[in-house]
Amino acid sequence: MTGNRVLLTGAAGFIGGHVRTALTEAGHDVVAVDALLPSAHGAGPEPPEGVQRADVRDLPALTELLRGVDVVCHQAAVVGAGVDVSDAPAYASHNDLGTATLLAAMHESGCRRLILASSMVVYGAGRYRNGPGEFVEPAPRRAEDLEAGIFDETDPGTGEPLEWALVEENSPLRPRSLYAAAKVAQEHYALAWALATGGSVTALRYHNVYGDRMPRNTPYSGVAAMFRSALENGEPPRVFEDGRQTRDFVHVHDVAAANVVAIEAALPGFSAFNVCSGQPITIGEVAATLARSYGGPEPVVTGEYRPGDVRHIVADPRLARERLGFRAQIVPAEGIAAFAHAPLRDAAPAGPPRV
Repeated sequence: MTGNRVLLTGAAGFIGGHVRTALTEAGHDVVAVDALLPSAHGAGPEPPEGVQRADVRDLPALTELLRGVDVVCHQAAVVGAGVDVSDAPAYASHNDLGTATLLAAMHESGCRRLILASSMVVYGAGRYRNGPGEFVEPAPRRAEDLEAGIFDETDPGTGEPLEWALVEENSPLRPRSLYAAAKVAQEHYALAWALATGGSVTALRYHNVYGDRMPRNTPYSGVAAMFRSALENGEPPRVFEDGRQTRDFVHVHDVAAANVVAIEAALPGFSAFNVCSGQPITIGEVAATLARSYGGPEPVVTGEYRPGDVRHIVADPRLARERLGFRAQIVPAEGIAAFAHAPLRDAAPAGPPRV
């Protein structure tokens, strides 16, 4: 197989760095770029070797970088749920305007293939069934219930607790955070671009990604990094709610492999796929596994909660397996235990950039 020339955005980031390695090892020619935002990389960072500094909102720079490129692998994004509403301009500017600018540059240059890093957050609260087995949109969780330690999603008609179900790619997109809203907008821009140009888009909806070189504890880090950082400080991981929230944790090496598979599959039109392990695990189990492997204090279940947090969201891996041929190789229980000793990256102290 002849390798593709790939423009990789966000190449100095946690996921982007692993994608770059996987693409290079697979024989692809990678044009690696990153804006090196201080919020993610600290003040005045120098680009890693082989990575060029470029902002995806810079149309002339992107048009030049796209010369001879076969496919774009778009990982660049401001990540996390956001600390408060003042973060909204950063998400809209870097994620949505950045993606729209990239698509315009691809149109100008004639590049017609995009791999888009999306996220499970586009699904909002997830998918639930009632007692008879019917799919039900859960009622909004009420502050008074959360204060009383009642965390389960409930049927808006009966008030009875609901059971989670696997989220499939055709599930409704109902964003519940600034980041989620930005990710849904990215997918919509990409779909509109594909329809207008005849281009192809593969949107990879990453579930909870973890692994080596993950940023340390910040308000924008994943929960696994927060737990790991607490253990390094000699503190017990603090588990919100009752610890029974269910998620799908997927290792960054599997995420990188999914990007390689997506590039080489070259599917036509617009497709979206869950990138997940296919093995549900609770947040409490993640904390306990890390603490046990690290040899640190046992987790503390605090009963705290954050408004807008999702109770359960677990992915169906079937479509990615059948259409892409992607299957995660790292079992969460083993991967999370190993993550207790994996090298982490020092995080920048600031939040998302203000624009």
